Amino acid sequence: MQEDWARSDTYHNSFLLLPDEALDFAKANGAKNGLPDIAVSAAQGKYLDLLVRSIGAKRVLEVGTLGGYSSIWMGRALPDDGELVTLELDEKHATVASENVAHAGLADKVKIVQGAAADSLAKMPADKPFDLVFIDADKPGNLAYFLEAKRLTKNGAVIIIDNVVRRGKVADPEYTDANVEGVRKLLTHLKTDREVDATTISTVGEKGWDGFTYTLKL
Repeated sequence: MQEDWARSDTYHNSFLLLPDEALDFAKANGAKNGLPDIAVSAAQGKYLDLLVRSIGAKRVLEVGTLGGYSSIWMGRALPDDGELVTLELDEKHATVASENVAHAGLADKVKIVQGAAADSLAKMPADKPFDLVFIDADKPGNLAYFLEAKRLTKNGAVIIIDNVVRRGKVADPEYTDANVEGVRKLLTHLKTDREVDATTISTVGEKGWDGFTYTLKL
């Protein structure tokens, strides 16, 4: 099945994605510096690009930068006066991301904040709300990140939490680990949170079987 999913991604991308030197550089630079190969896929990156443009986002918040691959996708979709703030715990990852963002010509639009995301979020004022939040960091922190994201967004904003299906393990009552429990804790909260509406979409592709929760702040 994995080979089928990867082949399908490659086939569709051959029609829908153009060669992209900046993104290729970001992936190669990440690999050269030993970053884990866990960034969003090219198709998922294009989805984030289209989402930013579709909702007319001007301010985007990202929790989990890694090498800046998704930051580049979203940063390029912003208008000239747009801004993306991305939070990264690991100092080396933040350094590589800074190189990749600069190479893509986005240093003036993308602000990388290095440090624990929970601490960085808690220090951020809510007077300049975000239009879109993409949460793609350690899963045990999902609920804390989501609650801060909700505080920092305006009504009508979109909050996406990635990697919430995890090859079906989240739905397996006999399986547990810290990442799965982090997703379950978030889902338990969302069940009774009347300030948002949400759905989970499963995905398959070159990154395997996973999915994201799409949340609308009401």
